[in-house]
Amino acid sequence: MRHYIAFILAAAALNAAWAAAPQFNRVFGSHMVLPHGKNVPVSGTAEPNKEISVTFGGATLKTKADSKGNWTVTLPPMQPNAAGQTLTASQNGKTATLKDVLVGEVWLASGQSNMLFRLDQTPTARQQDIAASADPELRIFNNVPQAHTAGKAYTDKDFDSLTTDSFYKGSWAVSSPQSSAPTSAVAYYFAKKLRQELGIPVGIIHSSLGGSEMAAWIPQSVINSNGSLRSLRGNDWLQSPLVSAWVRGRARQNIAPRLKDGSPNHPFKPAFLYESGISWITGFPISGIIWYQGESDAEIIDNEQNAMLLGTLISSWRKAFSNPSLPFLMVQLPRINDKSALRAGWPEFREVQDRIANTLPKVYSVNTIDLGSVNSDVHPPDKQPVGERLADTALNKIYGRKTPCEGPSFKAAKAQGNKLLIQMGHAAGLTTRDGQPPAHFEIAGADGVYHPAEAKIISARDNAVIQLTSPDVKSPKEARYCWAPFVTPNLVNGAGLPARAFRTNSSVKPAQR
Repeated sequence: MRHYIAFILAAAALNAAWAAAPQFNRVFGSHMVLPHGKNVPVSGTAEPNKEISVTFGGATLKTKADSKGNWTVTLPPMQPNAAGQTLTASQNGKTATLKDVLVGEVWLASGQSNMLFRLDQTPTARQQDIAASADPELRIFNNVPQAHTAGKAYTDKDFDSLTTDSFYKGSWAVSSPQSSAPTSAVAYYFAKKLRQELGIPVGIIHSSLGGSEMAAWIPQSVINSNGSLRSLRGNDWLQSPLVSAWVRGRARQNIAPRLKDGSPNHPFKPAFLYESGISWITGFPISGIIWYQGESDAEIIDNEQNAMLLGTLISSWRKAFSNPSLPFLMVQLPRINDKSALRAGWPEFREVQDRIANTLPKVYSVNTIDLGSVNSDVHPPDKQPVGERLADTALNKIYGRKTPCEGPSFKAAKAQGNKLLIQMGHAAGLTTRDGQPPAHFEIAGADGVYHPAEAKIISARDNAVIQLTSPDVKSPKEARYCWAPFVTPNLVNGAGLPARAFRTNSSVKPAQR
């Protein structure tokens, strides 16, 4: 009898559930932006094996939910539209309604703490930018982590949030002081400039987490099938050489109360952040990704390993989004005035970022060597120029605008006796901000020992030339520029954009952008 009653109650609960209106999947919501100019899958759940109709923009599409209750229809390409419309899904006389839906551009913002860094944490922004953030054509989907990675043990509440379905909470909102303040400052400034320059609605979806390493953002299926990622599987990741000691140590500190029971979930666990913060977005045809991450992985000074991880992350996301040329714009690590071993590998990681940008199509490394901290703070507070440089890169490279976005970059080197001539691209109008000779150049002879070089601009055309000499190097063979975690660079082109750090003996191909 008890089993019969339980069956009846379960059946009644199921019937009650399907008596409700159909549901849209998580990425959809009132106040959202639907992508323009491309097919847009719209999906959700409803009563299995029953017809469902979806209406938007005067068009109605019909389909049938499958045996598990999942349904999908595909809206045809639409023109940008700043007038709020209604998106509905109906079945059995019940209707789910999303209001105030626009059509425009949609980007995804992700990474670690410098992407998570909120607009209300930016000192210069608190008063003017937040107060002025109301914009009916700018929409924000801010996914808020339900547990962070501060240096303390997790509580039961923290552990309860560590599931892929509950770790991030968020919904679409119209940009306003209330919605912009707690969202990513970099993402906000990026989206704001795109909105202003393109003149159409823009939506930004944000999922990031402080301290996170690349492995946490790689899909589980890729980790399982990629032999190079074998040490990231299961409980092995807490000893994996692919994960920095700092990341592994912080994770152990957080999960210490339950570590004796195995390896509980942690935000840094490989694949966890992808599965909880990205996977449910992948059916949505975004325009591109902005990425600010690398501080954690740069602790391991291994260019081949970091290039493998970064390349795998980008290619796996592109596969998940069914777009092999999905634009990926990453913030190159800035400067930091920290002489600790934790930051020693930043020059090499910047090089990895350039290497991937020069290898994979539609991947761009946005130079911020002049924008970081003048102290040891890993979170430089002024995020506006970072977001705007990302936007300028998107405007130029993705949208075909003539917006300047490239600073001088190394092209070639030629020895002439005691001189080394450096050719730079994107260098029209090459000069220095302070009128002083270019700083932070070094040269080395056959012994590989670098010495500070005296730099002189001898041509300021697009393919500009800089002459390097040093009394300590009679026959220079190699050069490097801004090859340190902290620098105060002064070399810029006519657009005022800073020169990109480099070393001539790098495996990175000269910039072709």
